[in-house]
Parts: sequence; structure tokens; C-alpha cells
Amino acid sequence: MEYDVIVVGGGPAGSTAATVVAMRGHRVLLLEKESFPRYQIGESLLPSTVQGVCRLLGVADEVAAAGFTVKRGGTFLWGSNPEPWSFSFAMSSRVPESLSTAFQVERSRFDEILLRNAGRSGVEIRENCSVRRVLEDGGRVNGVQYTDADGTTHTAHARYVVDASGNTSRIHRHVGDRINSDFFRNLAVFGYFAGGARLPEPQSGNIFSVTFDAGWIWYIPLRDNLTSVGAVVSPDQRSLIQGNPREAWTRLIASCPEVLEKLDGVPVATEPPYDQVRVRKDYSYWKDNFWAPGMVLVGDAACFVDPVLSSGVHLATYGAMLAARSINSCLEGALDEDTAFAEFESRYRHEYGLFYKFLVSFYDTHRDEKSYFWSAKKLTNIDSAETAAFAELVGGLASSEVMASLTTAAADLGHAVDTVTTEDNEDNPMYSSRVIGEAFQEGQILQDEALHGVTSHNGGTNGLAVAKDGLGWAAV
Repeated sequence: MEYDVIVVGGGPAGSTAATVVAMRGHRVLLLEKESFPRYQIGESLLPSTVQGVCRLLGVADEVAAAGFTVKRGGTFLWGSNPEPWSFSFAMSSRVPESLSTAFQVERSRFDEILLRNAGRSGVEIRENCSVRRVLEDGGRVNGVQYTDADGTTHTAHARYVVDASGNTSRIHRHVGDRINSDFFRNLAVFGYFAGGARLPEPQSGNIFSVTFDAGWIWYIPLRDNLTSVGAVVSPDQRSLIQGNPREAWTRLIASCPEVLEKLDGVPVATEPPYDQVRVRKDYSYWKDNFWAPGMVLVGDAACFVDPVLSSGVHLATYGAMLAARSINSCLEGALDEDTAFAEFESRYRHEYGLFYKFLVSFYDTHRDEKSYFWSAKKLTNIDSAETAAFAELVGGLASSEVMASLTTAAADLGHAVDTVTTEDNEDNPMYSSRVIGEAFQEGQILQDEALHGVTSHNGGTNGLAVAKDGLGWAAV
């Protein structure tokens, strides 16, 4: 079997990469080990995915019609202020509210919408197919070997293989080593309730993130009768959680009164697959390379960062779109491979670095050091190896410069949080903080591209801009 591209994994990253390549008329095979719809964690989206990537893929109307809970921002009980405060996606009163929203989604439904759209776009989709190994010839990846639902082994070849198979990828090691963050090394235990109280309007659809002594808890309103609740704690609680996850989950929720009161009298969910309590290593990481000849990594196969800002699907779909643009440009002979994939990697790495920097700063705005969890997250506890790795990630800064930058960003963000809790301003005071403005900048560009057509204001490091159709690169 011969293809232009083989995509491994049918989640948002895989579906996005496959669709963008197929939209240029290339032959794409997508291999997914499960049968959709299937369960997946990561229900909270950002506007860049909903208003940007989904529009580029031609699926925005279908997603909007699915009835998902509208999310206007986030509400936090975080930092030194004893009262909850809300962060809106609307940068200013001049931005229409309809373009400054996202959704809380059941990933089983959202991911299937993207996957079936890929099929309609010309992607050949094969579910219940597990990729066993990557094929190489002369130091270049040129295909995969996989087994189907009957256990039959198949071989498929392609110019490029895209690994979008998630954090448990079997094949990511063909593209460098994985670097684990020493700062974001947490453990998440999570489950679902059959309902729960909602925040006052207009924040009723917001994610509610609450800190407590053991860490922090997310509270995500998926629908009227379903709420996702998860506790993020330090890994030293691993033995207690893994011994009895449901008991640990219940105990942690009980120790956070702001969340517990919203669940008063609400039973735990009993409908599959929401009847289970699950545990996941909530470790952040990145690869020292995102591509090698013939192969590219996207989504959690490439990198992952702490979920407090709900950036997971954004980084996955954004990276997949970048990779697909580079693949299209190479397949069509418009760019050489080194130039095209240098553009992909520099943009992807930069975006990840912005969210990483923002999240380090965000953790530092919690100033209560009585808790072991929070004292361990203070900036002074980032060791030199971690700082050096992050410096390399964002562009080779000296360690002392990175520390100074992070400290300044934390103080700037802390001031913005204090402002948003005390001022009634039509424009969102959070965007006065440079670190959050930078983190959301690319998302705003994605939305502008999808809604108003691509402009040349987003040139990359290699003298390239986005092509007019959004599906490739063009010289500036």
C-alpha cells in the first residue's frame, strides 16, 4: 500500500493533520487503534481550536450544533485573593462575544466529529488497527507495520509518517528523546458526577479551578447531568491513589470545601464510560526533536504541558496544522524538507514554550507556602537542569536570564490577577500581563486566519508565512 502520508492516531491532532493534507489532494491513510467513539480525557477547549482550527477544517458549524456547553473563560480560586475571580477569553469589548468562546466537550463526541470529517475530506480511515513498528530505509522512515482487528499484519509505505498516537506512543522514540519537566511532575485522579451546581451567569460554562493544601481541583460542567472533577496532586501520593483511586478521589474532593459544596447531594456518574475513576501521570514533557527524515510528531506524542489552562487540544491541533503545512509544501515541491520542517518545529516549540512560561508564572501566583505542594512549586525549586532545558526549549537563553524572565512574568501576572479581582473594566485586565498576552497571541492569529482570511503578519523564523488557503507555507 502506497500513500503520501500515514497518520498514526485519530484524536484531534491526527484528524487535523490528516484533513489538512487531504484537503490539498494528497493520499492519506489514518490508523487508529480503537473504534470511535471512544473515551478520552481533556474536555475543556480554547477558542483557537473552536474558532480557528475547526473553521479551517470546515467543521465549525457541526461542532457548534453539537450542543456542547459554551465556555467563556475560566473561574479560579487561585492566588492570594480569598474570593473566586474569572478570566474571560474576550480581549476587549470590541471583539464580538461569539468569537471569544470555546466549549466544554465530551471528547468521545468531539473527536468523532473531527475523525468523520477527515473521512469526508478524503482520508482513508482504518480503526482497530495498531501500529507495531516503523519502517525505515537508508536512515529515513518510509512506512509502518500494523495489525488489524483480526490480528492480520499489514505493511503500508508513505513519504511521511505522522505520529499522533498520544503520550503512550510506541513509535515516538524514532524522533529523539523525551525530556521530562521537573517542575510539572504531578498526578491526576479524576472521575465524574451526575450533575452539580453551576457558577453564576455568564460564567456557568467556565471551568472552575480551585487550589487547596494538597494541590488543585478542576470542575468542568460538561452538561446538566455530567461534571468532570479531577484532583492534581504531587507524585508522593501515588501509593495512596493507586491503592484505591475512588477512595482517594473522594477524600481529596472532601478536603476542598469550595468544590464539595457544589456536589452536595449529587451522585457519582453511573453511565459508562463516566462511571470509572481514573489515574494519570500529569507530567509535562517535550521531545528534543519534533521531526526526523520521513517522520513528524504532533500532539501528546511530541509534548504535553500542565492542564490548568486547558491548552492540551490547542497545542495538539496547532502542532498538527503546522506539520501538515510543512508536509504539503514538501509533497508539492514548494520547499525543501529542512526549511519546511524547521518552520514547523520553531513555531511549535515557541508556542509550547509560551504556555510553559505562563504556567510556571501562574503556579507562582499561589503564595501560600504552608502546603508542601505549593512550596514545591515555587520558582526557587526549579533546579538548574530544568532551567537549562527550558532555556534550550525557548531559544538558547542563559539560565540566569530565564530565571529573571520567569520571576518578572510571575510578578506581572500576579498584578494582573489582583487587578481583575478589583476592577470592573470592559477590557480584560488579564491581557495587560505580557505573559498571558503572548500565550494567547497565536490563538488570536488562528481565529483571524479562519474568519477573515490569512494575512502576512505572522511570518516565521525562516522567512515564511501561511499560504492564502491556510494549508501550506509561502515565502514572505
